[in-house]
Amino acid sequence: MIAKNARKITKRLVDSLAPGGQVWDSELKGFGVRRQAKRAHYFVSYRANGRRRFVTLGAHGPLTPDEARREAIKILGLVAHGRDPAAEREAETRAGTVEELSRRFIEDYARQHNKASSIGEYERLIRLHILPAFGPMRVGDVTQADVARWHASFRSNPVAGNRALALLKHMFNLAEKWGLRSRANPARLIEMNPEKPRERVLSAAELARLGTTLDEGERNSSEHPSVINCIRLLVFTGARLSEILKLRWNQVDFERGVLRLPDSKTGAKTVPLGAPALDLLARLPRLEKEPYVCVGQSPGHHFVGIQRPWRRIRVAAGLPDLRIHDLRHAFASIAAMSGDSLLLIGKVLGHKQASTTERYAHLQDDPVRAVADRTARKIAAAMSATRDAAIRRIQL
Repeated sequence: MIAKNARKITKRLVDSLAPGGQVWDSELKGFGVRRQAKRAHYFVSYRANGRRRFVTLGAHGPLTPDEARREAIKILGLVAHGRDPAAEREAETRAGTVEELSRRFIEDYARQHNKASSIGEYERLIRLHILPAFGPMRVGDVTQADVARWHASFRSNPVAGNRALALLKHMFNLAEKWGLRSRANPARLIEMNPEKPRERVLSAAELARLGTTLDEGERNSSEHPSVINCIRLLVFTGARLSEILKLRWNQVDFERGVLRLPDSKTGAKTVPLGAPALDLLARLPRLEKEPYVCVGQSPGHHFVGIQRPWRRIRVAAGLPDLRIHDLRHAFASIAAMSGDSLLLIGKVLGHKQASTTERYAHLQDDPVRAVADRTARKIAAAMSATRDAAIRRIQL
């Protein structure tokens, strides 16, 4: 019901209000304006959960009466659908800053649901990319435009931008779930940067150079034995770096020819071993009280700091752009080019999703082309021979 003394709120009416004066709008129930000592402010009032609520819409000047009325209509529409915008704004005020949300995300969510390696990556992305851009901002104040401008700044490093955007989106999803933000996730509609998949396929000559370099490093003791052995095992198994570095002797099943890993990026897994990997493991010395295959510099620990010696090795082998993870890609690529099925390759590598292995599908063109070549050769031979000879050649 509209108040009896209500009047249509216009600019002239608001400008004429004395300090302390208040007017209710005659056209929209709950919409009003109140002049304080210096400025007039628009507001909307409604009842929710048995309580009278007020939401300040903004100051007169920056807002016109018509703009304030439209904002009031939006809020009353939320109320009609069971929302309490005032309570939501209060929750957003209590939510604090994005920096505080980041801490809660790590402590209350990530440590309960993610592995240590993932948590470390989240902390790195937060420290390097999210906090510098959004740290002091209140959770409820971050807009889609803010996120879009920030993500656009990653054009020179699209992969890092996409990883940071995915994490920010995850954090704001949780903020909504925890009641810290009532508006839509500001990262929800931001599109990922295009990424060029990096597939490094090692040629036979490159593999030979890598092997020679490892042999020389072993002969002249220029690199730690664990570095040499770790790289060889990565090449022979297609396993992830952390799986080999943290590999314990009690996880090596020589009888079955597998590694039994109780934990990995995709959970517990079994890694099948080819003969070269088994032979290498059989030759390695097993030191007393050393549980790890790739022993570290201090007793009872696995090797750490492999990236620096790896950089020396790849340069010596003439492969300056080769990453350690490319050895895993190389294993999969060679398997695909040999005509092995993507399903079996995925099982060897421990892929949970078939789509992960499908990136190597184009490398299977050679076996397919071989079929076309053999068939065409038979047809060509048949076309240049007599009828009986042609039939015999096709049947070969």
